[in-house]
Amino acid sequence: MTNSADFVVSAVVIRDRDGRVLLVRKRGTSRYMLPGGKIESGETPAQAAIRELHEEVGAMLNPELLSFLGEWTTAAANEPDHTVHGFIFEHPWIGGLGVQAEIDELLWLHPDDMGARGDLAPLLIERVLPALQR
Repeated sequence: MTNSADFVVSAVVIRDRDGRVLLVRKRGTSRYMLPGGKIESGETPAQAAIRELHEEVGAMLNPELLSFLGEWTTAAANEPDHTVHGFIFEHPWIGGLGVQAEIDELLWLHPDDMGARGDLAPLLIERVLPALQR
């Protein structure tokens, strides 16, 4: 998987029963983003998404329920002058999620409330949010 972006990641949109989306703030950072992370060598984007969600929030995603939302490149959230290419998936709500690994905070935020915030990752605001609102 070749890509000119500095970081290639997989992330997952999980919504609760009220339509709010699960966001995370990683340790030592100030911006919220979708849970997920870098794709390791030999992994597909879907495999990386499943692994990362388990590591970060304890999610046991069902691969058969993972649906591809899209892939986009934009400015990296916490690395100035770098870009990120994200493979974004959706998965139905699952319970029992919590802070794990390098995560400092979880936030459930409705897409309608995202535009007013200044602390969300560019990939989320510029690319994922418009896709969710279609």
